[in-house]
Amino acid sequence: MSIEVVFETHALSEDNERGIATGWLPGRLSEQGRANAADMGRRRRGDGITAVFTSDLRRAAQTAEIAFGGTGIPVLYDWRLRECDFGTRNGSPAADVKDDRLEYCDRPYPGGESHAQAIARVVRFLADLPTRWAGQRVMLIGHLATYRALEHVTTGLTVRELVAATFEWRAEGWQYQLS
Repeated sequence: MSIEVVFETHALSEDNERGIATGWLPGRLSEQGRANAADMGRRRRGDGITAVFTSDLRRAAQTAEIAFGGTGIPVLYDWRLRECDFGTRNGSPAADVKDDRLEYCDRPYPGGESHAQAIARVVRFLADLPTRWAGQRVMLIGHLATYRALEHVTTGLTVRELVAATFEWRAEGWQYQLS
């Protein structure tokens, strides 16, 4: 039985606005991000979602809490939905991390993980979903690593292809069917 997954990235963070690659640092939503999260809640609360899974990093957790707090929809935190761990480069300028990202497809960032490891971590989370949520519609709130993992399992694109691609943020998010 399949699972319908709605995915949205965490709302706009202060680091996003400053051009910082937050990685595994907690981050914090900006004023605009808090408004984005409230918009997400208005869009998604009546969308048939039975559970929300979010990265445990603060910027994603804040997004889920603002969007779904007080709705009765369970919000479940899972570290496997975190962004790629850029190691010593967490908190670096995003442009620098983006420029040499292909060098870290299979080789871990110093003190961190590779993009392949980050995607595999999220794929393990996705493999666990049918245990409890088969046949249901769930939402994931995460990061670029979450998006890449969903694309990897649904399209078969390689890690290198996904990391090389330009990411285009969508206010309405993405929808996937996982078998």
